[in-house]
Amino acid sequence: MRKWTIPEINSLSRDEFVGIAGPVFEHSPWIAELAWRQRPFMNLKHLHRALCETVETADGEKQLALIRAHPDLAGRLALAGKLTQESANEQSRAGLDQLSPEELGRLQRSNAVYKGRFDFPFIICARLNDKQSILAAFERRLHNSREQELKTALEEIFKIAKLRLQDLVAH
Repeated sequence: MRKWTIPEINSLSRDEFVGIAGPVFEHSPWIAELAWRQRPFMNLKHLHRALCETVETADGEKQLALIRAHPDLAGRLALAGKLTQESANEQSRAGLDQLSPEELGRLQRSNAVYKGRFDFPFIICARLNDKQSILAAFERRLHNSREQELKTALEEIFKIAKLRLQDLVAH
C-alpha cells in the first residue's frame, strides 16, 4: 500500500482526499469530505484530530450512522467475505477469522445481545485486541448505559481511524 506524505495529503483535491482518507471511517466518506476544509494539516496527529473533531461536532444522528456503518465482529458480512478490506484485515489480526464453532457461536450471541440492548453494533479496535479480550469486553460493556456505549464506540472508532491513518500516511 502506498504511503502518503503530509505535503502530498495537503495538495490533494477534495475528491482525491476523500478517496484516500474516506475509508479511514467505515462507509462514512462525509467525514473526510468535511475535514478536507481544515487543510493544511501539520502532521499525522493534526490530520487525525481534524477527522475526529469532524465526528465530535456532527449531530447525534450522524454519529449514530457512523457507528451503525461498522459490521458485527465475525458476523454475517465477515462470514460471507463482504467486509471492507480494512475491516477484514483488522478482524483477521484479532484472530476472528479462526474461531472455533463454540467461539463463533458465543461471539454471534454476544453481538445479538449487545445490538438488542443498544441498537447499534459492538465496536472495539480489533487490532488492539484478541478474541479473548474482545469477548471479555462484551461481558463488561453490556452493563454500561447507552450513553456510555455511544461514547465508548466513538472512542474505539477513533483508535481504528488512527491505526488506519498510520497505514496510509508516512510519519
